[in-house]
Amino acid sequence: MTRDNPDERTVTGLIKWFDPTKGYGFIYNDEGGPDILLHANVLRNFGQGSVADNSQVTVRVLTTTRGLQAVEVLEVSPPENQGLPPIADLPQSVIDDLQSLPLQPARVKWFDKAKGFGFANIFGRGDDVFLHIEVLRHSGLADLTVGEGVALRVVEGPRGLMAAQVAGWDEVLGRQFDGPTDAGLDADGEASTAQDAGAEAGSHAAFG
Repeated sequence: MTRDNPDERTVTGLIKWFDPTKGYGFIYNDEGGPDILLHANVLRNFGQGSVADNSQVTVRVLTTTRGLQAVEVLEVSPPENQGLPPIADLPQSVIDDLQSLPLQPARVKWFDKAKGFGFANIFGRGDDVFLHIEVLRHSGLADLTVGEGVALRVVEGPRGLMAAQVAGWDEVLGRQFDGPTDAGLDADGEASTAQDAGAEAGSHAAFG
């Protein structure tokens, strides 16, 4: 994608809604006028499979016969949280020191948006990491799929390991991880191993 196209321009706005199942969503246009179409493939090229409502996004926009369409995502910022932690299990001290925690590569074991939680596995470690939907939302994400590659900032919660922040895989590919970077994910963040049978049932029982 070249940014020298005179028909393109950079626009910043808030996510109106995005549905990974439908494969698209819309962005409120800060310049006024019609909403901007955001296709799942464009978001996926940025390294995310979903994006939370009211996240701020900066995109390259092209005017088409069907209206404004995002052709490239440049930046995603999570929704405003008024400085509050996403869930009670995360104390404010953790939020204040969040950026000091290392990003660790992980694979989504399962995630149920209706239940509001799921689990992931960090490479080189056998423990499950609890994923809460509000942590996803505060990280600018709305949903996760089985086997999706992510990067997590992990803390010890009252019931075990839990993610304090979730980032898209492509966003952190160039960073240095604490664990091995080739254990289970390829460069696109795709899982190379199958989901363990019965994993959801065991994890669900632990966190009830």
